[in-house]
Amino acid sequence: MYSMVARPKAAKSEDALLHFQRQLSFETDCWDVHYAMNNGLFDFVLLDVRSLDIAKEGYIKDATMLPHSQISEASLAGYSADTLFVVYCAGPHCNATEKAAIKLARLGRPVKKMIGGVTGWLDEGFELVKDE
Repeated sequence: MYSMVARPKAAKSEDALLHFQRQLSFETDCWDVHYAMNNGLFDFVLLDVRSLDIAKEGYIKDATMLPHSQISEASLAGYSADTLFVVYCAGPHCNATEKAAIKLARLGRPVKKMIGGVTGWLDEGFELVKDE
C-alpha cells in the first residue's frame, strides 16, 4: 500500500529537471528579489499590481505601483521592450499577479511572478514602507 504522497509515481528525473527549470523561468521568490534589490542588481522592474489604496498601506521599497487593471501599452511606454517585470500582489490568496502577468505577456513583455507576494515578503522578515 502506498501513501497519497507516493501515488501517483514521481516523474522521471529528466522530466522533473525540465519542469523545475522551466518553473524558474516563470517565478522568482521574495528572497531573490530582496537580495537583488539590496545589492544593486536592478535588472528588473518590481511591480506592485494591487489597487493603489491597498498598496499604499504597505509596499516594497522601490517597487513601482501599477494596478493590474491599468497595465497597457500606454502605461508601459516608458520601458524598453526587453524590460523584465516582476509582479507581486497580496500573497497566495490573491490572483492579481496572474492577471498582471497575462496582460504583460499579451503585450509581449517579459514577466515573472514573485511567489508569496506581500505575505511571503513579511514571512521572510522583510519590511514594507507606507505612504503617509
